[in-house]
Amino acid sequence: MKLAVALPLALIAALAFGALPLLTASNYIVGVALSALIFTVAAAALNLVYGFTGLLSFAQLGFWGIGGYATALTVMTFGGNFWMGVVYAGLINAAVALVIGFPILRTNRHAFVISTLTFALLVALIARDWVSLTRGPLGIPNLPAPEAFGVIFNTTAKFYWIAWAFSVVMLGFLYALCSSRIGRTLIAIKQNEPLVRAQGISPMPYKLASFAISAAITGMAGGVFTFNLRVIDPLFLDFYYMQTFLIIVIIGGAGSFWGVVVAGIALSALPEVLRFSADFRMIIYGVILVVAMFAMPSGVAGWLRERQVARMRQALQ
Repeated sequence: MKLAVALPLALIAALAFGALPLLTASNYIVGVALSALIFTVAAAALNLVYGFTGLLSFAQLGFWGIGGYATALTVMTFGGNFWMGVVYAGLINAAVALVIGFPILRTNRHAFVISTLTFALLVALIARDWVSLTRGPLGIPNLPAPEAFGVIFNTTAKFYWIAWAFSVVMLGFLYALCSSRIGRTLIAIKQNEPLVRAQGISPMPYKLASFAISAAITGMAGGVFTFNLRVIDPLFLDFYYMQTFLIIVIIGGAGSFWGVVVAGIALSALPEVLRFSADFRMIIYGVILVVAMFAMPSGVAGWLRERQVARMRQALQ
């Protein structure tokens, strides 16, 4: 999508989402939009490491959980506040990603996938079994509402502003990163790493930075979402979340920033739209995803690029 078209549309969409609590009094609609914003940020972070760098990372689920627990424990155990918790979630996840990323990024892509999956499972086991810290299956309930400048964000509509501001900042940062020279270098590494090495560029720092930034943003998204739920337990590390993020990236088009953002909003709302059929809602949702995969194997963004190339070829004939 061209910059002159994408940015005005993105600004209009951001303002429209920001005004949503003023346009409806329905907590249900606002809640669905809130989840869509957070899931889109997490999917965009996954897109950075998978779509741009070419590394399928299941560790995102572990980072999501670490971020949630780090934010909750900062408030409930260590006497901090929500804002500190979100910052700590990002810093802790970045540090963890650097520690585990340095060795596993030296393996081949298949071993990397297995290693990140193992990490996600390990985090889930720690959340369940380290009872003295996480309270195990009992979880950490009754998380207090965030507060800033005398305002207590104790309703869905009020908390929505936090999720909206967080999403705008994170997506803006990711867009600037992905459209910069760094983003183009990551794509080059994904497409032909030996050629990148031949140009005198070391791929390792770029891959490690991509992995750490993605982990930090995913962790902060997990922290924000935890306080929307007001509780966290080992179910927060359910593979449903990883599936959701991955589906958004695949349907939107891995490596396409705007495709993933649009898919994130659409796919987060789609299950709710299908509630007219309570019995067959998830079946219909699954069928739609399968059809989309067969019709657009490279995602919506890839399908649009193919149509554009086809039109250009026809014009040249």
